[in-house]
Parts: sequence; structure tokens; C-alpha cells
Amino acid sequence: MAEASQRKRRRADDDSSESKSKKAGGPAATFSITDIQKPQTSPPVLAITPGFSLNQNQPFNVYEKASEPTTKRRKSGGIPAAPELALHSSAHTSIDYTAREADPLLNHYVAIVDPKTGEVEIISAKKMLVRHKVRAKSELDDSAENRAAQTQYEKRTALGEEFGTRKAKKALKAVADNAIMASTDKMGAAERVMLDSVNDVYKTMATKEELQAAVDQVRPVPRGNFNAEDIQDVYIPAEIIGAEVLNAIPVMDWQETVKKLEPVHVPSRFVAHRINRVASSEDAVPRLRVLRYLLWVLIFWATTGKGRERGTKSIGKRDKLREMLAPAPEVVIENIRRKFSDNGVMRKEHMELLMTHCCVFASIIDNYEVNMADLREDLKLEQKQLSQYFMEIGARIKQSKAGDRVNHIAKLAIPLQFPRIRQVARRK
Repeated sequence: MAEASQRKRRRADDDSSESKSKKAGGPAATFSITDIQKPQTSPPVLAITPGFSLNQNQPFNVYEKASEPTTKRRKSGGIPAAPELALHSSAHTSIDYTAREADPLLNHYVAIVDPKTGEVEIISAKKMLVRHKVRAKSELDDSAENRAAQTQYEKRTALGEEFGTRKAKKALKAVADNAIMASTDKMGAAERVMLDSVNDVYKTMATKEELQAAVDQVRPVPRGNFNAEDIQDVYIPAEIIGAEVLNAIPVMDWQETVKKLEPVHVPSRFVAHRINRVASSEDAVPRLRVLRYLLWVLIFWATTGKGRERGTKSIGKRDKLREMLAPAPEVVIENIRRKFSDNGVMRKEHMELLMTHCCVFASIIDNYEVNMADLREDLKLEQKQLSQYFMEIGARIKQSKAGDRVNHIAKLAIPLQFPRIRQVARRK
């Protein structure tokens, strides 16, 4: 038994020796770390310059905090901490640079690789954060005596600004402006750098026309040709809805019901008051398709509920929409869902887009002059809100009296008048 166990142990020894020989026969390392050195003079610096670029040839002066006495280090115990460093440079004509240690409790190292021998030398380094500051002019002496020494002219100026007439205040302002203009010739380097930076920012600022064009591009309105010469060519239903979707809308049942002089029951005041007039017009078919698409959009809006997120609405499920929008084809239902919602959620931009679409369709049905009363009831909006949506599509709003009732009329005409950017009034 002893011999068998010894043989087993010999095999284990033989296996380990073979594995060791295999490991020893592997590829040689491509480099080796010889030593980690601490520089005798100032260590290398890993500089961070957040928000600006630093010239690589910028010279810096090194300031080192004196280390603690040996007796204090022995009492505290442990390895003595590396001395604190600070860098400062005033070589620039108008800017001072100051660098301080960013992570004093962390050790940082720089590796220097010799490509010929493959050796790596590790040197301890300092990670430092560089800040810059415009060099200020020498501060004035603000002692109590100088603050109290106010000249007679300054007193008169203060009295004139407080109690003087409009003409006297205007003259004082002109004198102050002239003094400011004259002082620009005596400015120091710091003030000139500041004015140059302000001038650069002012040159890149957008003009009022550019800002207005940017606002018009993101305005939540249907697609339109705003350079058209005729109002009929601005908002084209085939481009807004889609030719394929528009042609899929059935209107034959409405036409037959109107021919039989029977009422068409629809859940919309706007559609119910106009269906007979539109069905008897010359271009009845395309106008009835627009009117029925508007009806389905109004029903779609009425079926929405409160969303989970604040300021949102949730739309009904597909089965419920098919039931509520019947006999709308599937392509029309999907068109409405995708245009006015995103994953079953209506956000502010979807709601505004739906409102402006309704305003455009109502304008097309009413020959671009809409009495907003019926549409206001269908959308359940305040008059001010609905007027704002009509102005977003370029309409003009006017009022007309019919007895004791005031009608609000929205008219689309060339040129369209979109809301302009409000200009902040100057303070007096």
C-alpha cells in the first residue's frame, strides 16, 4: 500500500514538473518595469484645462510648500506626504494662469517606455487643475477719505438726475456718454480683452429675421407652401393628409343620405352644420373627404384620457378606435394615430399639431373664413386658445356682432400673418 501511494505521489510530482516546464517555455514579456522613481526636482505634471486651451510652450513658475519637520512626521506616523505644489504663469499679456493639485490624496504616475530595450520607467507625477483669469488693473484706493471726498460737480450731477427737468437729464446723459466714449481710449489690457470677447459674441448673434425664421420652422402647423400666391395653394389636403389616405376615405354613404334629404347623425356640431352644404357643392367628393377626416380627428381627440405623465394624454386602444371611428379604413386610423401620438401618448406638441390641423381643415371647408363657435364647442377650448391656434396657421382674427352675440371670425388670406417674436420694451 505504501508503494502504491508513493507511486501516485511521484506521478503528481512528474505532472507538476511537466506543467512547470510548459509554463517556462512560453513567450517572453515584451517589456519590464525596472523601478519606480521619485524625481529629485519638480515632478511631471498632468495638467487639466477645463473650458480653454493652453499653449504648450507656456512657462510656469513652481512653488512648493515647505515640508513638516521630522519630529512632527514621526509623531503622526506613516510615510511622509509628498510636498504640495502650485504653478503660476504671468507670461501672457493679459491672462494669469494658476495650477493647483486636483487629487492630492491619489498617487499618479507617468510611464516612460524605451522602445529599443523594452524597459518601462515609472515616475510619480502630480495631477493639477489649471485656471485662468484676466489680469485686472491696479485697484483704486477706496479708503473712507477718498469715498467722502466727493466733488462739487458730482453733487450737482446727482441732484440733476434726481430732481432735474427732462432737458437737464438728457444733457447729463449726453455728458456721461461722451465720458464713456473718451475713456475707451485709455482702457487697459483687461478691459480691451473683455470688449473683444463681447464683440466676438455679438458678431455671432442671430438677427431678428433669423430668429423669426427659426421660430417659423418649428411652429406646430401642418405642411404648407407659404410662398404660394393663392390661398388655395398654401394648405393642400393631399399633401397634409397624404393622397393615398385621402382617397381611401369613403363618402358615398353621406352623399346618398343627403340626396334622400335624410339627416346625417355625427357627434360634431361643426360637421353637422356643414355636411349638407358641402355635399351639394361642385367639388363635393374631395371636400367631403376632408370633412370626414376632420370628423374622425375630432372623435379621436374626444376619446383621449389623462396620461400617466403630467401634461400628457393617453389614446384609446386599437380595438376601441376601430369601434369609435367606424367606418374608417385601417390606413386612416393608423395615419391619425401616428400623426398625433407617439406610442399611445399625446404630448404637448401632438396636441398643438392636432389643433392646428383642425383649424386648417375647418378653413378649407368654410372657404378660408371660419366662424369659430362650432369648432370651439367640439374641441372644448376657450376662445382665446382657439384664436391663438388659428393665428399659428397664419389667420387674421376679427369680431362681428349679430344681435347680442359676438362672432369670432378667422380668415386666411395672402400674405399669411404668423405671430411675431415679442420685442422686449426698453426701460425708461
